[in-house]
Amino acid sequence: MSRDSAIALAHEAFDSGTFLGDLAELVAVPTESQNPARGAELRHYLDAQMRPRLEALGYTCTILANPVDGAGPFLFAERIEDPALPTVLTYGHGDVIRGMEGNWREGRDPWTMTVDGERVYGRGTADNKGQHLINLRALGYVIAARGRLNFNSKFLIEMGEEVGSPGLAELFEQEKARLAADVLIASDGPRLKPDRPTLFLGSRGSIKFSLDLNLREGAHHSGNWGGLIANPGLILAHALATIADRRGQIRVPEWRPTSLTDEVRAALADCVLADLPGQPAIDPDWGEEGLSPQERVFGWNSFEVLAYRTGDPDHPVNAIPGRAEAHCQLRYVVGTDVEDVVPALERHLQREGFGNIVVRPSAEPIMRATRLALDNPWVKLASASLQATSGTKAAILPNLGGSLPNDTFSEILGLPTVWVPHSYAGCSQHAPDEHALKPMLRESLGLMTGLFWDVGEIETPGLAPT
Repeated sequence: MSRDSAIALAHEAFDSGTFLGDLAELVAVPTESQNPARGAELRHYLDAQMRPRLEALGYTCTILANPVDGAGPFLFAERIEDPALPTVLTYGHGDVIRGMEGNWREGRDPWTMTVDGERVYGRGTADNKGQHLINLRALGYVIAARGRLNFNSKFLIEMGEEVGSPGLAELFEQEKARLAADVLIASDGPRLKPDRPTLFLGSRGSIKFSLDLNLREGAHHSGNWGGLIANPGLILAHALATIADRRGQIRVPEWRPTSLTDEVRAALADCVLADLPGQPAIDPDWGEEGLSPQERVFGWNSFEVLAYRTGDPDHPVNAIPGRAEAHCQLRYVVGTDVEDVVPALERHLQREGFGNIVVRPSAEPIMRATRLALDNPWVKLASASLQATSGTKAAILPNLGGSLPNDTFSEILGLPTVWVPHSYAGCSQHAPDEHALKPMLRESLGLMTGLFWDVGEIETPGLAPT
């Protein structure tokens, strides 16, 4: 059978309802990694849903304990056809954000997949059950059509991505030999636009921290003390205004990246962002002046105030608070020294006269920025494959605007990383009404089948596309 025959199998499976039936079974498992009561469901997802599907394709499966106590397990599966062939590592996460039962429109249950027009609702349809199911099934269609993959395949499913991937880096350090491969081909996150196949080659990093100004114990009557004692809410607001100006431009010198090269700008020029129904409108006068919207989100750093508190916002009283705090985040691209983010902020605040503000790093893990070279041979193979299948030039993003644990693959395992997302930015993935789009699911099944077929066409010498 041919490449076209394999893609036809993928489309037939979608049109017959087989794929959506599989997805409904995955959605039905409430794998909330933030909910300690769901620990058994995390293991059940691997044992009852992933293992049988992978074993049916000739994979040998192993459950790997998490090096971090209390964190979710991993499923490792491999199909080794010939040690001389290239090896592809594929990744997905089976855990999801809390279901938020009772908050979905029209009484939908997050654990019951429902189809309404082109939308497929259910927790995990977009993030990430639907995405790794597409890749698993695509591997199967290649095997069915060719009789073999003609490359070695390793598949890793984690159950803690939504809580910061605890234990993932430690597992990779322990299992480097088991996880050794020539490339990571995986799927997560959104496409640039719903109707355009997309590749991204890494992700922006993320670091969180809090600013805390504690001037005195308790609050004091604003009539008796107004104009006499300093207001920490006002002082902290002025401090934040020195970090980013009124349009959000970063003013901390060390936070302004130098990696927006001509090559990156040329790639992003082909990735124009557009306002789409159901998504927030892009503010034209927000962010770094002189940059295009896509350069701001994929090629630059952004500082965000996630929460701000002074006094009691739910029950305000006529009193000057004694304390103010802001919870903040820096999304950053390659070229930013993440180890200097907090020290640079402390130096900046000292220079600006706010040395009494304490900067507290978050306990959440830092996600590090990564970016594969745009001219990497795996990028060329993947982009050519997606275009051959869809007839549309793929968007190539140097990195995702959000953050993924991509550094564990690129830095610990030393892999080139190619991500092919099967969702879109308006999918409500961390909110009620999470959904995938039927046309995108169908197209993505064909795209990944074509891509895995093309990987199997690589000539063995060099173990990489040329």
